Amino acid sequence: MTSANCAQLIAQSGIQFGTSGARGLNSQFSAKVCQAFMLAMTGQLQARYGFDEVVLGMDNRPSSPQIAQYCASALGAQGIKVHFAGVLPTPALALYAQQHGLAAVMVTGSHIPHDRNGLKFYHPQGEIDKADEAAILAARTVPEPFELQPLPAPDDTICSPYVARMLDAFPADLCAGLTIGVYQHTSAGRDLYVSVLQALGARVRCLGRSDTFVPVDTEALSEQDKIQARQWCAEHQLDLLFSTDGDGDRPMIADHSGRWLRGDILGLLCAKALGIEALSVPLNCNSSLEHCGEFKAVLRTRIGSPYVIEQLSILTEQYRTAGGFEANGGFLLGSDIRIHGKVIERLPTRDALLPLLAILSLLKQLGVTLAQLCCQYERRFTASDRLQGVEKASSTELLAALSEQPQWLAEVVSCNAVPRVLSKLDGMRFALDAERIVHLRPSGNAPELRCYAEASSQQQAQELVSTVLGALAQRLSMPVPGS
Repeated sequence: MTSANCAQLIAQSGIQFGTSGARGLNSQFSAKVCQAFMLAMTGQLQARYGFDEVVLGMDNRPSSPQIAQYCASALGAQGIKVHFAGVLPTPALALYAQQHGLAAVMVTGSHIPHDRNGLKFYHPQGEIDKADEAAILAARTVPEPFELQPLPAPDDTICSPYVARMLDAFPADLCAGLTIGVYQHTSAGRDLYVSVLQALGARVRCLGRSDTFVPVDTEALSEQDKIQARQWCAEHQLDLLFSTDGDGDRPMIADHSGRWLRGDILGLLCAKALGIEALSVPLNCNSSLEHCGEFKAVLRTRIGSPYVIEQLSILTEQYRTAGGFEANGGFLLGSDIRIHGKVIERLPTRDALLPLLAILSLLKQLGVTLAQLCCQYERRFTASDRLQGVEKASSTELLAALSEQPQWLAEVVSCNAVPRVLSKLDGMRFALDAERIVHLRPSGNAPELRCYAEASSQQQAQELVSTVLGALAQRLSMPVPGS
């Protein structure tokens, strides 16, 4: 009987590439499947990108150490030297790999539920793209038996270039006089952020640290997260509250009142602070980007960092400075930029720390609060949420039905005309009228149906999301969210 090759093992596991990395249930990441991914990565990418060592990191999920052990052992069995970073933010891992000409693997499920995990892959030039993903999934190498080895002790110096990148570029008094809260939960960078902010002069309040994994989704914050932010800001008289998702590549920033800001507004402000000329963003990002008049070009893509990176590479050839981000946050720097007379090296993968420091720099320069700055740039308002437990096949079937019968959506949202389809690039994006947009799509990372809305007020956008998801839940015979 012929042994299964890498492509067959990966397909049989049920693990799939989503909007950022390969994702699946913890139980699907067996030693054999992890070996298949490692063999496929090195076999397909080594010749193209020229690396012979791999740096490996992980987040704080309970399943991550075992998956990291499988990956490290499988790489070692190929004769690949592994630099183990332990727990660290994904962008810190990517930067180290970029500077040292290495490939990188991050064991993380980011924000998805704790019973799931994932793998993110990097070559020496940055995050892999969709072509690289396809090559990995097509690898025909047949794995040989290998022995599990203990994980080596983490090399703490792997984070050093990431920290230096921030501290070298921003002035030491950037945060002087500010009280900043860091919602630590189980973020991979929870201690690093405190150290960086303190080094830049902030009074830091450490909040919400947890020993039990917390799957924070920056695009679908819980009501408790919203209430807690307001309480913390009032109790500690915070000027700003900062946090990230699980692997530290997507930021969460709340103003002094405890209002969490949307990731695309944070991206807009970060791009302005860094002097970015051209942006690559997914189609669900706030259209304030076009309305504000700050950028020479805004290219819209499908949702997912590989698509943003693909367009970003085009923009870097046409403009002096280019960047990208997603509606869920995380800034991708496509070109070296100069700020405060110092150069910040390009890093075309999502980063949560750069947006925070860039925005703080802009606030200091303009002498305004974060709330005041947002008022200047939020021309349109967006909201989003999700129905959990909806498999991709069910979401796809539902969206196909809506494409044929958009009048159902008109009845749900009390629309005078049949909604107009704006895009089928990624899910279905409908214009309800001149002011309101609703976008529905299956999540690329978990069994979820996501809803995004854009309107002329935050309340209207939020009401749209709640109304549409409530109606969809009833249509799918599911509990109505929030009920």
